[in-house]
Amino acid sequence: MSLLPELRYPTVTELVASARALAAHRPGVCALRQVGASRAGRPLHLLSMGHARRAVLVVAGAHSNEPTGGATLLAVAERVLNDRELRTDTSWHFLLCADPDGASLHVTPAPRSLFDYHLGFFRPAGPEQPEWSPSVLPPDRLPPETRALTGVIDELRPYLQVTLHGTDLGGSWVQLTKDVPGLAEPFAKSAAELNIPVETGASDAAGWPATGPGVHVMPSPGAGAAYPSMPDDARHSTWYHAHRYGGLTAVVEVPMWASDLVDDPAPHPAPAAALRQLAGRLLRDSRAVEEVLADALPRLQGDDGPLMRAAKWGLELVPGLAADWVHTPPADNTRAYVGSVDAFARRVPLRAAAMLLRVLQETDDPAAPRLERLVATWSHAFAERFRARWVPLEHQVEHQSRTVVAAALHARDLTA
Repeated sequence: MSLLPELRYPTVTELVASARALAAHRPGVCALRQVGASRAGRPLHLLSMGHARRAVLVVAGAHSNEPTGGATLLAVAERVLNDRELRTDTSWHFLLCADPDGASLHVTPAPRSLFDYHLGFFRPAGPEQPEWSPSVLPPDRLPPETRALTGVIDELRPYLQVTLHGTDLGGSWVQLTKDVPGLAEPFAKSAAELNIPVETGASDAAGWPATGPGVHVMPSPGAGAAYPSMPDDARHSTWYHAHRYGGLTAVVEVPMWASDLVDDPAPHPAPAAALRQLAGRLLRDSRAVEEVLADALPRLQGDDGPLMRAAKWGLELVPGLAADWVHTPPADNTRAYVGSVDAFARRVPLRAAAMLLRVLQETDDPAAPRLERLVATWSHAFAERFRARWVPLEHQVEHQSRTVVAAALHARDLTA
């Protein structure tokens, strides 16, 4: 059966409906159950296929602004259902959406441009993100979504957890908590076939060793961070929770818009100077958002909703991040890395501005038009600078799906 007749970014409601129909269609193989609830009481659902003790866990929706994962999850589930070999000695489990509250606030119907994408943008503050919260909060303050996710890992003890992520503009890359020999080849082949650039110098993986282009292995918990000011450390996230059972996590990133500027491995002529320049622009852009915020705050009557919290959290990261780029030697000297940092420096103030804009528009605040002009200008400049080209959704999903299956097969060999 087809899980999503029309390929598009599915809502959480559509994900649950598809999973429920699948479980009813193949009750001997599939089961759908609730494994927790969000802070707002929205259910978290797990779709399971097979009964083997050896398990793969696939997680979608950990970041609400990365919508491809839901469509990929359905595609992988359909492939597993139709390929008995994938279920031989392995059960597959799909957490449909790790953050349904966040998903309810990010609006991605069918973005025609980066500006459209940012008009509906939402990404929670770090402490409210299910996978990241353990890196910034004590155990007794973890949100229920995080506790549900770690509870599933405790129950299943997966040899592999795959978490489906994405980027607005850039390339594809993989982050591994342990090396998976052999994964780099099928990953690169898939990206090439689908004309998706491989992000060889991803700023998210700055300083991490690579086992192949775009395939990065996280350093040990004791290693120094490339950006010391950043409060969230991947090595303390839920990605490492599978390690207590001998497993590992693969984070598969895929772009909505592609840019060939992020896969150039050639040395940059002056990376340190370039990063200093990017740090200066980051500070200037963030100050422009802070000026609008300072003007509007007296009229917002103490608004502390999720959009406002997330916007403020993003702005608070800026001074430390800019200082990291100025005072810390570049983690990578390639053009690809400088390009990735350039994109990072554009995203932080743009996302804060986009979320603040939504707050101001809800109250018809007079500062909204000024901020909308900033969001429009920065979105267009971002797309133009990186020569953005849309990646067809079917290509996003196909590449991410192939990488998930390849990771499962190669990681299975490690534990055979």
